[in-house]
Amino acid sequence: MKIALDPTPFHHSHSLLELPGVVAELGYEYLQLTPHVDMIPFFNHPKADDALVAKFRKACADAGVGIASVLPVLRWSGPDEDAREAAVRYWKRAIQITVDLGVNVMNTEFSGRPEKAEESERAFYRSMEELVPIIEREGIDVRIDPHPDDFVEDGLAAIRMIRGINSKNFGLVYVACHTYHMGGNMLEIMRTAGDMLRLVHVADTMDHHASHGLRYITNPPGNAVRVHQHLKIGDGDVDWDEFFGGLAEIGFYDRDDTVMEGRVCRCNPSGLARANP
Repeated sequence: MKIALDPTPFHHSHSLLELPGVVAELGYEYLQLTPHVDMIPFFNHPKADDALVAKFRKACADAGVGIASVLPVLRWSGPDEDAREAAVRYWKRAIQITVDLGVNVMNTEFSGRPEKAEESERAFYRSMEELVPIIEREGIDVRIDPHPDDFVEDGLAAIRMIRGINSKNFGLVYVACHTYHMGGNMLEIMRTAGDMLRLVHVADTMDHHASHGLRYITNPPGNAVRVHQHLKIGDGDVDWDEFFGGLAEIGFYDRDDTVMEGRVCRCNPSGLARANP
């Protein structure tokens, strides 16, 4: 298992090429390359040319930091066909960037719309028809997160969707701070996923169902909103004994292909250390 840091909190204060050094200074051996305006921004075409990709790879090598995964967020399940077709083109470039960085893991989201779930599912599998052969040819392992406000939010439903791709190159991401949107049945999801669960994000969150559903009140009533946080371990309601214990039960820590990534706005290396005492 690799333990990696998400350097997103430093995007506002450091340039792309400075991020590997920051990660190394914080004591991490790996980073997760999350959406960045100079590399693969949210929802739009990648902005890095081959020269910048090579510079970033060198910056990582100079800092002694590996890239555990590349995370694009692109609308490959967008119910708007023009947006979906564009996302497939963007994905092709993102795959090439990943290969050129010497990385074989990508993680992402379903990136559709919950109010158009059926249309989004059709779009998702349509994109898979074009992208799966490329992903398999390049030896990339893609792991998908059922994100809040997506057409797949439930953890068990996400497993079914990924299974439907019918490719060993796809797996599941479990984001701890999405627990209460994923069904709240953490152990059941982990046990059902088994080896399909290959990447986890570590951050705490509050249970938005608490106080009879009135912990967070938005107006007008009935707003289709999603609420979660990325807090330090212990600052929210996630059952961390169940989280880390569940990962141990399925052998997550003993595999070479797994990644545990910190998704906290304030880094908590001591919390991640619980995974491998």
